[in-house]
Amino acid sequence: MSKPQVTVSYEPFQEIVVMEKNHFGSPEELARFTSIIMGGKLAGLYWVDGVVFLYFPLPASTAVAAKELLEKRKVYWTYLGYALMPKFAPIIETKEKLIVPIMDISSDPILKDVADWIKQQI
Repeated sequence: MSKPQVTVSYEPFQEIVVMEKNHFGSPEELARFTSIIMGGKLAGLYWVDGVVFLYFPLPASTAVAAKELLEKRKVYWTYLGYALMPKFAPIIETKEKLIVPIMDISSDPILKDVADWIKQQI
């Protein structure tokens, strides 16, 4: 019995459209915001090349978003919050003792492009 052959390909997003963005004055401000909008639940932030950020993608469950994703490899982020954070740290602790974890995802080439774009916005 022969095993079926599967083709694996890589087709990265071609465009990320940011619909709303906010530059926070410090990583602590962004961590505080993250904790508030998540209702105190543990939520993390992403760090890439000196930028810490959080984003909310528009779900591809809508027909228009799914079509854009599949046909144009285009995704929409409804919100992007960011702050400069030159050195990576695994957590941010605010003065209110909120602890927010941070994930270093500098190995992601798409998010490296996002970090470069963010730096141009500041």
